[in-house]
Amino acid sequence: MTFNPMNWRQLCLSSPSALTVWTVEKSNQEHYLKAKSVKLPMEDGSFYNETDVIFPTSLPKDLIYGPVLPLSAIAGLVGEEAETFRPKDDLYPLLHPTMHCWTPTNDLYIGCEEGHLLMVNAETLKVTILNKIEDTTSREGCHLINPVTMAYQKGGVLISGIDGFVYSFIIKDLHYKIEDFLQVEEPVEHMMFSPSYQMLLIQTEKGSIYIYTFGEEPTFNRVLEACDGKFQAIDFISPGNEYCMTLTHSGEVCVWCLEDGTCASRICLNTPATVLASSPSSFSAAVGTQEGSIHFLDVRDPETPRAVYKVFPSEWSVQHLLYDQRGIYLLVGTSEGCIFIINANPSSLFQILGFVEVGKDILQISTVSLLETDIVEVMVLSPLPETGRSRLEIFTLPTTLPQVSTSFADERGRLRDELIAKFLYEIEHTLSSAVLDYQSHQVYGFCNQVPYICSYRLPEKEHSGICILKPYRKVQSKHYGPGMLSLSPHGLWLTTIAKGGILCIRDVHTLETFARSRSHSHQGHGIQSVRISMDGKNILVNGRNDGTLVYLRWRRFGGNLASEILEYCQKLLISLSNTMDEENDYLSILKRESLNLGSTSEHTINEDTKLSIDSSQEELTQVDNSKEIPWIQQKSQEAIRKEVKLFSKKRKEIKTGIKALAKTVLTMMEENEAIDNIAKLEQKEFSLDLEELERLHNENEEEVAKIRKDAEMHNLAKAYLAELIKEECWNAMAVKGRALKCFHMPYVVENFPMKERTDEELKELKRVLQQKKIEAECLKLRKEIVEVQSAITLVKKHHEEEDEEEEEDVAVKTSNLPNYLLGSLSTDFGVHISLLSGQLELHSREEKINQIILLKDVIYKVKTIFNNEFDAAYKQKEFEIARVKERNVRIQEIILDLDLEEVVWQPEFDDCEKPERTLVVENKEITAHRFVNPWQKNKTQFTVTSKMEQWLLTRGPDTRHRALMDMMGGVLEVKKEDILRMVIPQPAFMAKPDAVWSEEERKQFKEYEKKVKELNEEREKYRKSLEAEMKKLQNSIQESTQNFDEHLKRLFERRVKAEMVVNQEELKINNLVFSLLLDEEISSREAFLNNYLIKKQAEKNQTSEAIQKAKEDLDTYREHYDNLLAEDKVLDRSFKKEFSEIPSHQVDILYKLFKRRPRIQKQKIHSDTASIVPFGERPESGKLNKDAFAQLMKAMDDLDNISNMPEGLDPLVWDHFCQTRRAKVENEQKVKQKAAGLMEMVAFLRRRTEEDEKLQQEIEKVFHERIVLQEEKVRFQLNLTIQILLKQGQVELENFQLLLEYPDAILINKSIIEDLNCVIRAQGQKKVASMMESKDVHKGIFQIEWEHKKMEMEMEDLNQKAWDIQMLFFSRDRQKYLNEPNYETLIAIQIGIMEQTIAVLDKTHKKNVENCKKLLKKLGRYSNQKDIANYTLSCNLREELVAVSERKDICNAIGSQLTCEKIAKEQYENMMHQQKLTNISKQQAEQISILQAEVERLRMKTFPALVQM
Repeated sequence: MTFNPMNWRQLCLSSPSALTVWTVEKSNQEHYLKAKSVKLPMEDGSFYNETDVIFPTSLPKDLIYGPVLPLSAIAGLVGEEAETFRPKDDLYPLLHPTMHCWTPTNDLYIGCEEGHLLMVNAETLKVTILNKIEDTTSREGCHLINPVTMAYQKGGVLISGIDGFVYSFIIKDLHYKIEDFLQVEEPVEHMMFSPSYQMLLIQTEKGSIYIYTFGEEPTFNRVLEACDGKFQAIDFISPGNEYCMTLTHSGEVCVWCLEDGTCASRICLNTPATVLASSPSSFSAAVGTQEGSIHFLDVRDPETPRAVYKVFPSEWSVQHLLYDQRGIYLLVGTSEGCIFIINANPSSLFQILGFVEVGKDILQISTVSLLETDIVEVMVLSPLPETGRSRLEIFTLPTTLPQVSTSFADERGRLRDELIAKFLYEIEHTLSSAVLDYQSHQVYGFCNQVPYICSYRLPEKEHSGICILKPYRKVQSKHYGPGMLSLSPHGLWLTTIAKGGILCIRDVHTLETFARSRSHSHQGHGIQSVRISMDGKNILVNGRNDGTLVYLRWRRFGGNLASEILEYCQKLLISLSNTMDEENDYLSILKRESLNLGSTSEHTINEDTKLSIDSSQEELTQVDNSKEIPWIQQKSQEAIRKEVKLFSKKRKEIKTGIKALAKTVLTMMEENEAIDNIAKLEQKEFSLDLEELERLHNENEEEVAKIRKDAEMHNLAKAYLAELIKEECWNAMAVKGRALKCFHMPYVVENFPMKERTDEELKELKRVLQQKKIEAECLKLRKEIVEVQSAITLVKKHHEEEDEEEEEDVAVKTSNLPNYLLGSLSTDFGVHISLLSGQLELHSREEKINQIILLKDVIYKVKTIFNNEFDAAYKQKEFEIARVKERNVRIQEIILDLDLEEVVWQPEFDDCEKPERTLVVENKEITAHRFVNPWQKNKTQFTVTSKMEQWLLTRGPDTRHRALMDMMGGVLEVKKEDILRMVIPQPAFMAKPDAVWSEEERKQFKEYEKKVKELNEEREKYRKSLEAEMKKLQNSIQESTQNFDEHLKRLFERRVKAEMVVNQEELKINNLVFSLLLDEEISSREAFLNNYLIKKQAEKNQTSEAIQKAKEDLDTYREHYDNLLAEDKVLDRSFKKEFSEIPSHQVDILYKLFKRRPRIQKQKIHSDTASIVPFGERPESGKLNKDAFAQLMKAMDDLDNISNMPEGLDPLVWDHFCQTRRAKVENEQKVKQKAAGLMEMVAFLRRRTEEDEKLQQEIEKVFHERIVLQEEKVRFQLNLTIQILLKQGQVELENFQLLLEYPDAILINKSIIEDLNCVIRAQGQKKVASMMESKDVHKGIFQIEWEHKKMEMEMEDLNQKAWDIQMLFFSRDRQKYLNEPNYETLIAIQIGIMEQTIAVLDKTHKKNVENCKKLLKKLGRYSNQKDIANYTLSCNLREELVAVSERKDICNAIGSQLTCEKIAKEQYENMMHQQKLTNISKQQAEQISILQAEVERLRMKTFPALVQM
């Protein structure tokens, strides 16, 4: 928010989404703020033409479908949101203002996020986009991205952004040019000019402040430098009395003076840093980074710290840095659970001595290094999340480790556990922090999940494995959340911190708190770390998220509390004094040397001994010299190099053996491929590395299980989606959608898919039907009442009867309205439409809703009727297909008998006709190979084997089947169908030449030819009969399917008509719904206008009250102004009266002095400043007026000086004159102020009056809009939209072109046209009658001739009938019927006799049935006995069969000669039997021919003879 420098009554508020200009209006002591929003351009810089939402003037006029309303009424909005409503499609992204500044011309410069620069007129709020003038020389690396702040200067503006540059925008007219002005190290967040515009104040994002001074030699100075982000770590510079250090995430190390809190110096490492630690044995500090390196700083001079060394233990992020109490070792904890031990002395160049592997996610490292011991004990706390425990690992480092580090560590640098006495402990609950007591007897821990601090006793005896520690003492921490513990330098104070932000110092023996301080807020997540100086006087507390560092000092520090720690500090400093001086000297040597950030042991590998190793497991490659290698990797490579050199011969032997073994295995595999399947081994049995094979197998199974699970989840998702679709589109349908196709024509008929009507719909339909019936009954009763009254008062009885007949006719007509008035063809489907209202009667909302419900019911009935017809056709097609299949069976048999290659036409249902088939996936549709589990394969094989065995057992011996095939050709009886396959065997002698045949053989050959000829004739006759039968069946199929196609064609036409009816009814429903929707829109618009009118009336009342109050204040103020003006005039007039006692010439001199006023010298702006300051004289304000009045009173003191007194005037008179003049001047100033206030109040009243008039105009406009809307509403309710069915020729227009609109057409009653047509038809009939009379004569002649021919033809027919009667055949029954007079009685007697006979037969039948039942029971018992006997015989038979099979084997083994003789004998017997059968067949054939001749003679004998009469 900024005020206009040239007009304090204007201020601007900008946000990323809006820009608002506020105007301050003043009336006496009241201030009135009025806001106006600036319409910003769109993101592309163009302006949106926004129309008036409340009273749109550009809406189109629709004369057919009703009024066109605003979008807010269409959306149904009636409240305040309708005033600003815009559709989603009309919402465009606007520019986003980021900054603004005022100009001397009361304009605004707006900087946008998109890079546009806008100019806004504060009075009219007109927005202008300034155009950029592109430079011919483009600046590289400097781009204006997201401008943040702006400051106005003469000729343009200064703009800065996040790139750290300040740009000068030179603006001329509507164009601007960008020039580089200043470069700052950090992103600029704010800029401000001094009042003289000689200096520019710049604030950066980090918080630093700079001043840029203009002049011939501009200067750029830093006033305040801020830290980069929150503090990551803190520590004292030993001994901690003067300075401390802080570390930020960006690697910036700051040295702070404890005395005044100023920043003594800073150094930036330009790398992400994590931890900081200060050495107690030298003036050095260590900084850990995320990349794994450790930077050592020289802080001997706190004002000029320097980075002197860098070590690179590993690539893992450094999480913990800790010096022991004597500064011997630096412990480095990494994220991967490795603790590196570094020599803390600069003289050793910070040598890495080794590392210890502990658990990951190290929580805390604690050390104990006492003066009287030669060891350093280290304890590491790490979590065990899988078990919910915490692990403590304690090991010991001797002070002589730098001298014996090679013997303590292995070749890879790992310290041996047995040499450092490493012990493992576990605690049954989780700890967030733990420290080791200086006596090494117990551990103090801060519980993670409960607010307790516990102590744990360490066992005195050594142990192996893991030792479980139990809490020895437990004290409530009174902290919020998990906290941290730390010990003071002398080990007697225990500090606790947590998220609550409270620092507690406890006694290490009793764990009781003796000091407490709230240094940070819990909203910033409390305290992150705490540090205590060596003498215990100073305490540093670092916040976690609030970015603050708190320095604490003791209020009272004495007694035992101070003596113990001071004594320890003195001892420690004395012991470290010599070492500290020596190590500081080495730091000075490191400073003078060229800074090398890597030790000799950490240089990259550049040896020329590159080993060529073929092993894929440990292959060394030469590394790029420019890339720094971590110490742990160097150690690993050196160890690998030594191992390779030591075991090179052994490795060669092993590789040679492996190659030979591989060759042997390959040979065995090749041999395995060549042997049988029974003896063949599986591929996996040749694998030597079974563990690797098992691992690969497990990985494969895991991958398969993962893929299978993903596939199952994918299939489950698809199945769920399919189930939803099926439920919505199939199961929810009461009538499933299906189609029906013709057999031979391309017609497809679809039914109407329908859902079951809900209970609510049926209930609503029932209500509407009941209401319509009640209305019909009421209308009928009203008509009867009117008819009775009219019959009594108006006409006679016979006239009443005529009227009733006419009214009945009218009722019939109205109940049977024609289709063109109904607007649809629904009556063609037999739908009852008597309850539908006429289209010209639908005026109210309730009637339209009821009509919609009834029309939906009509649509439902039409669809139901058609679906019933469709179902009947569907069943007919099923019957036709079944009949065709039945006939195709016979056709297929005929085709097989005739050996034809003809294809049988078999109709089937398509998927569209049976859509339920698409919901079932058949096996043939699945192209992928089915996955079968091993147990399923075994089960299938077992099932097939068992079924085969069962079939073999049930089959039994096949002797009967073989005998039937050998003797009878496989059939017991020769059927007629077998004639085509029958073959007469040739005689055996036909194999010999003809000349050798005997007479008997020649006779046999003639008989053979005769039989072949007869067989061919029979075969041809049968073939022709089969062809005729097949043709008859095919014609029958063709005829039935064509009849069905004709029926389906008619059903298709019916479907088209049904769809037409449905569309017509839906069109009527849509028209009704549109009218209801438009009615709702009109109601919404009317409600909005009412609400808007109420709102404007309330505003009008407020403005009226404001005007009334402003008038009253103006009158009161004007009265005070008049009083002051009158007092001023009274003072002027009474001047001479007050000084009437002195001479007149002195009075004249005093009056001139009374009118004299001092001249106030205005402060002149320096010429240099005037050329720089863009804003001229500022407008008057209350403070400036007070300053001017004080300056005037000071000048009046000069005029009241005694030196200005006229000569000869009494000093007392002069004093009275001065007081009177001063009162006059003060009164004049009050009059001026009142006059200015009066002008403001008059202007305020004028503006309120203008607002009141504007509101009155808007109210009148709303009234006018309401009247127009009500007129349109009435017109819309009366002007109904109806639907009419028109045929060709019923629309009479001047031109005969096809039109879509009929503006010249008139809708009139049909009766007028019908009456006119009746007159025309009567005249035409008269003319036709006269013409018919002239044609009757000619017509009569032709008619007589036709009757003569007709009589001749009838005579011929009668003669033919007489001949037919003569030749008519009469049977004995017919003769008996004609001759017997009592024929019916005779028939009755015969029927009675037959009934008696039937009764006797029935009685006899019942007796036979009883006898049969008795016999059946007896046979059942006999059958059971036989079953038992058969079972016994079957058992004996099985034994006999075994014996027979054994004898057969014996017989076959004895010899084959007897078998050949037996076969020859059997063939001879067969030939004799066949010859005997042939002779018998000849005799039977002769007998049959004789019998056939006798049958023919008898038939001709009984045939009736028709003799012509």
